[in-house]
Amino acid sequence: MELQATQISLCFLLVISTLLFSSASNSDEFVQCLTKLSKESAPTVSKLIFTPKNSSYTAALLYSINNLRFTRPTTPKPRVIITPTTESQVQSVIYCAKKTHLEIRIRSGGHSLEGLSYVAYVPFVVLDLRNFNKVTPHVPSATAWVGGGVTNGELYYRISQATSDYGFPSGLWANIGVGGLISGGGYGMMRRKYGLAADQVIDAKLIDVHGRILDRQAMGEDLFWAIRGGGGGSFGVVLAWKVNLVRVPKTVTVFRVYRSLAQNMTNIFYKWQSVAPRFPKELDIRCNGQIFLSENSTRPDKKIMVMNFESLYLGRVDSLLKVMLKQFPELGLVREDCFEVSWIQAMVFFTNLPLETPPEVLLDKTTLPRFDFKGRSDFTTKPIPVKGLEGIWDFMFQLPNGTAMLQFTPFGGRMSEIAETALPFPYRAGYLYMINLYALTDVDEANRLQWVRNIDAYLAPYVTSNPRSAYVNYANLWMGTNNPRGRTSYAQASKWGKRYFKNNFDRLVWIKSKVDPDNFFRHEQSIPPSTIP
Repeated sequence: MELQATQISLCFLLVISTLLFSSASNSDEFVQCLTKLSKESAPTVSKLIFTPKNSSYTAALLYSINNLRFTRPTTPKPRVIITPTTESQVQSVIYCAKKTHLEIRIRSGGHSLEGLSYVAYVPFVVLDLRNFNKVTPHVPSATAWVGGGVTNGELYYRISQATSDYGFPSGLWANIGVGGLISGGGYGMMRRKYGLAADQVIDAKLIDVHGRILDRQAMGEDLFWAIRGGGGGSFGVVLAWKVNLVRVPKTVTVFRVYRSLAQNMTNIFYKWQSVAPRFPKELDIRCNGQIFLSENSTRPDKKIMVMNFESLYLGRVDSLLKVMLKQFPELGLVREDCFEVSWIQAMVFFTNLPLETPPEVLLDKTTLPRFDFKGRSDFTTKPIPVKGLEGIWDFMFQLPNGTAMLQFTPFGGRMSEIAETALPFPYRAGYLYMINLYALTDVDEANRLQWVRNIDAYLAPYVTSNPRSAYVNYANLWMGTNNPRGRTSYAQASKWGKRYFKNNFDRLVWIKSKVDPDNFFRHEQSIPPSTIP
């Protein structure tokens, strides 16, 4: 038995050593392939390529990893990181990856909750689009071309430098990549007025599995539909998006007010569930719940549960106060809570920076904190009763203060006017709000992951079912994954695919089978091609 065990161990080590040697050899071949194909000089190309041999490799990898759970030594690392500056270099990356049998992970802003743009459990390279960061507004047509590596902050700032009459309904935090955001649909504080970021995309420039550069007309309406909400990393490399800019007033109003349990928070939030989706389209109020410490708490541990209600109103404060008095007086909003600012300054505010911070800060991709966390999402079609809400608050008290967050994002307005098949993102009419929650996992990881599982189970009766819905941009590998190698069956992929896309998943699979039948563009939850001939 001992001899047999020793032989098995030796065989295992031999296999691992062979894989490591093979992948290292593949890495060298990959770099040589890129250098050979490049139209630029070898020294120029070498500045765009990072391998573990380079002293700057770690900095290049960590540059936009926004979930620190994937910075640990045990996390698989890419064999090579490439930061191309030209279309032809991206074409070369695709060609060389196929030739050397390395997989590609495509990174825009690095905000994947599960690290899907920079982690793989097979030999892989990271194609980092950070240098495709140009924004070209065209004010007469109210459009802009936006590079695949642009962040929200860069987009907002560049628009504001060209015009104060227009904005764009992208995400909240400045350092989130627009490319990944649009690929999953993408919501921001103007979704109730203008819908998702993806709803405003009118063209794109994509490099497909064959290395062809395609615009909307060349790729066809099916593929153009799929890339606007079907999740990133499945259909090709989007180098740029052409988007409609949307009208914004010269002055908007923002507020962020806090209510604790002692200040009737539960009843206020209960009312919010029904009224927030029915506000005028110009008004968005989202909620964030968290535990804090307070000497005024009556609990022995001095914890208090607090909800902040933060809002963007596309108008002046006088008009906002009339709406609030009529539809949501329970919040008790007063003029002193509100600030009239420009749209660009509101984007600074929703990046969680002081309101008076100059907007140039939006260009800084490193200004915001990064956390080690696990998150997940849900959607609701009916209000959670007070007793159910109290159970959620009880879960929040189980963790140390500041280590868990609840986010509630209301829909309605323009979101309810768009058909659920218009884009892969299906959550339109009938959905009240989205729930996103996360727990910090930098310490006590096992218990905090179990906490996420427990609250996930608790929420089941109060959220959608058959399937239980989730947002693809809040990726959650607990729902299921593809096979790391070979084919993944439709039934296996449906476990997570139907939860993200409902019946739109079937069309995504059909499109994938047509444009990338060999599944070159893939990750743990990429759209798989059909396994049926």
